[in-house]
Amino acid sequence: MTAVRFLGVEFQNPVLLAAGVAGFGREVARVVDLDSLGGIVTKAVTPEPRRGHPGPRVAEFRGGMLNAVGLANPGLDRVRAEELPWLARHLSRARVLVNVAGATTDDYVRVIERLTGESAIVAFEVNASCPNTSAGGLEFGATPEGLEALVSRCRRVSTKPLVVKLSPVLADIAGMAGVAKAAGADAVSLVNTMPGALAGRLGNGFGGVSGPALLPIGVLATRRVTEKVQLPVIGVGGVRSGRDAREYLDAGASLVAVGTAALADPRAPERIARELARG
Repeated sequence: MTAVRFLGVEFQNPVLLAAGVAGFGREVARVVDLDSLGGIVTKAVTPEPRRGHPGPRVAEFRGGMLNAVGLANPGLDRVRAEELPWLARHLSRARVLVNVAGATTDDYVRVIERLTGESAIVAFEVNASCPNTSAGGLEFGATPEGLEALVSRCRRVSTKPLVVKLSPVLADIAGMAGVAKAAGADAVSLVNTMPGALAGRLGNGFGGVSGPALLPIGVLATRRVTEKVQLPVIGVGGVRSGRDAREYLDAGASLVAVGTAALADPRAPERIARELARG
């Protein structure tokens, strides 16, 4: 498949590894040819190291997976000192997007401010589905006011493009994409996981639903946003095959990110890229 131009950067193909799946690249480098992909989205980065939620963190069910990792990551300083230099040394063709998360708007600002000068990064993916402790646990992207405040603050400190990752439970996802665009977002990722619970299956009690059940939800969100807002989209959710990826691309997405399928089969993204190339 021909290269894709996205946010002013050329991606050799439209297939990404979704946030959380590849860690920071080195975790899967021996089983996945990362440089055969369009790019990777790193695990979420927060200012401080996070151990995440207690186990079990993952539970499979017929329609996909329920996970509650809790944004476990080594923290901003270690990512800047160790993970990004590794990516810069080992990836020559695949692009790197860094997922950013936090409990307050200041957390996001701090991460972006420290990393925006790193040459390995082509864009930030702003996770707008995190609970905002300043708003009593309400997600940053749950209200227009909260989303506007988050994106505008990030925009002021970022020299890289901003991709805002939105929740599928929003009543008007196209309207919220419009809010993100007006506040300075360059693109959106559609969609994040949906809240879910299965009795006794997760240490945290509840988590995010991903996998095949999310495919039609993400495709519809992509179609609504591209038709109403004309904002570039990374399609995420339920992609297991080239046919699934094509659903997002036909709905208007520029790129697609593979998540749960890559946990079940780490080489799935490479296969999906080949399937797309065959048409």
